[in-house]
Amino acid sequence: MKQNFFFLLVTTYFLVILPSCSIQKKIAREAQNDILNNADFAPAHVGISLYDPLTGQYLYNYQGDKFFVPASNTKIFTCYAAMKNLGDSLAGIRYVDKGDGTIEVEGNADASFLHPDFKNQPVFDFLAKQKRILLTDENWKEEALGAGWAWDDYKSDYMAERSAMPAYGNLAGFTMKGGFRAVPSYFQKPLEEAIAHSNGAFLINRAYGSDLFFVTAAVNKFSSTTIPFYTAGNLATIQLLNDTLKNKVTPIHYKINQHPDLGKIYSQPTDSLLKLMMHRSDNFFAEQTLLMVSNEKLAMMNTAKIIDTLLKSDLQNLPQKPKWVDGSGLSRYNLFTPQDFVWVLTQMKNEFKWERIKEIFPTGGEGTLSSLYKNYGGRIHAKTGTLSNHVALSGYITTHKGKQIIFSVLVNAHQTPASTIRKGVEKFLSAVMDKY
Repeated sequence: MKQNFFFLLVTTYFLVILPSCSIQKKIAREAQNDILNNADFAPAHVGISLYDPLTGQYLYNYQGDKFFVPASNTKIFTCYAAMKNLGDSLAGIRYVDKGDGTIEVEGNADASFLHPDFKNQPVFDFLAKQKRILLTDENWKEEALGAGWAWDDYKSDYMAERSAMPAYGNLAGFTMKGGFRAVPSYFQKPLEEAIAHSNGAFLINRAYGSDLFFVTAAVNKFSSTTIPFYTAGNLATIQLLNDTLKNKVTPIHYKINQHPDLGKIYSQPTDSLLKLMMHRSDNFFAEQTLLMVSNEKLAMMNTAKIIDTLLKSDLQNLPQKPKWVDGSGLSRYNLFTPQDFVWVLTQMKNEFKWERIKEIFPTGGEGTLSSLYKNYGGRIHAKTGTLSNHVALSGYITTHKGKQIIFSVLVNAHQTPASTIRKGVEKFLSAVMDKY
């Protein structure tokens, strides 16, 4: 009996433990060659974690428990929260029918409302049938711009304001294709006269803290631009809807009755929004998605409170407690460890079907990975992250031998171009996929 047990122990060592140790040493050498001894990474802070979910063991861990600014890798946590809490369809609005064609409406932070990426608009179709719409802002307990965002980027399309009931992605688009045109058209008329006297050479800007768009002279001909509009709570949405629905919408400032006659209008399949959020790293979709989770769980929209709630519930077993402040990763206040990302990606894989995850995360040659891992389509599914001097990549890879590895690589304070850092990470991960 003892001999059989000893034989089993030795066999396990040679078949499982010894090969695992060998793989760990080889991956460590790859990391040293491609990243840690690479002069392009020399000034940077680097964290790398590679985890085998089958054995529950780390294959490589370099500063995996240290904190880094994760940039858009933050969206992985937002995505996980949405997958757990939003169901298979997005609740666009909640409403109470008061009779005589009047409804009280509560927004649900739905980013898809009147957004050009979503042609089907059931919420708008429903509102268009009503005689009078009373739109409340009582569930809005947030600021339009997030903590730690660069305030002087307020005119950049990647930093649209957050709001309780966004419309058109909270962006105003202007183009000269086929004549001057604005979307939404609400913003067109105030600019037409100035543009008519500009000889076509102009820029469009927006004043800070205002919805005033104005034209300034420029050297080059104007082609197109997209600028966030000033939301002012629900005011911008009300103005835009009244422009279309002929003044049907009136603001109210009280909580609508929740029972027994509360109705919901669903807008889009949840994953249709999550896929766009992850494939193109859409900051606006991410921020609104976290607010949707907040409204579902807390009956109000507040980023800090929903993050605190999630960290104490769904995410209570994270290896290291992160400093998490927004949904998108725009804030440099965010601090996560590589092991945190490995943990949440492992939870995602354990709780949801792999086919669903593969659809949401971009693979090689797609989305923000369009210029990377082109020969590894279907073998890498990952989320990028980029802020100035910070690069991140976390997700799943499948090796040549069919082993799936969950990984996170976070690089902070690099001085070389981001593209160079990404190529170094690509070389490392490609070697792992090819050799193991």
